[in-house]
Amino acid sequence: MTGDEYVASVIAKYEVPRGPNAPAELLGSLVAGPLRTWAGNQLNALEYSGSYSKGTGVRGVSDVDIFVSLKADTAGTLREMYESLFAMAQGQGWAPRAQNVSVGISVNGTRADLVPGKVQPGYQNYHSLYRRKQDSWTQTNVKLHIDAVRQSERQREIRAVKTWRALRGLEFPALYLELFTIKALRGRATTNLASNVLYVLEAIARDLVSTRIEDPANTNNLISDDLTQSEKQTVATAAAAAVAQPTWAQIIW
Repeated sequence: MTGDEYVASVIAKYEVPRGPNAPAELLGSLVAGPLRTWAGNQLNALEYSGSYSKGTGVRGVSDVDIFVSLKADTAGTLREMYESLFAMAQGQGWAPRAQNVSVGISVNGTRADLVPGKVQPGYQNYHSLYRRKQDSWTQTNVKLHIDAVRQSERQREIRAVKTWRALRGLEFPALYLELFTIKALRGRATTNLASNVLYVLEAIARDLVSTRIEDPANTNNLISDDLTQSEKQTVATAAAAAVAQPTWAQIIW
């Protein structure tokens, strides 16, 4: 088996099922009612986002992201919006986890991230999100994120790196990982899967700590600030150890 064949087989092993009967969409159907009730008349849109929409999901990590868009005139602060959603998820028995801009939930063995955002006045796709770690807010555009990843044609490499991250239990936020991978592979052919994945791991080991990654929807928002320097170094050290392994089976499996 070649390196490309091995990496492709691992990617296939962790592929997220899609379609109306897939666990992710069954979860979406199950939580849609309570989410609509929670948002009430202030609901602007309820839609799949994140890795599920981008084609970069890894089974068992986060099967689906659900973006909960609230209207611009929704009362209360972004922090109150986030905490209210968390409390609702807790009341529903969804085992919520407080994350940076999302509320992680688990329903019937399927994991999801609920991302609440408020439409910015005068816009359709630009939203304000609460950033829990910084107790602040950020502007973002989920549609731009989806388009940036889809158009990069780097979904396979991203899924392989996400699999490596999950197997090592590393903290490396999904959008940060996706944008770093796309940037690292700029100008490289899309056909050399294994060598591209190894190239990304080498770039993580060498450059993660010093590389600035901007939000394509807001250049003032540094996605690379989602990890501390110490957290970045932990990921970089793990990547260096991966690159040093003699076989692919010792990197991802």
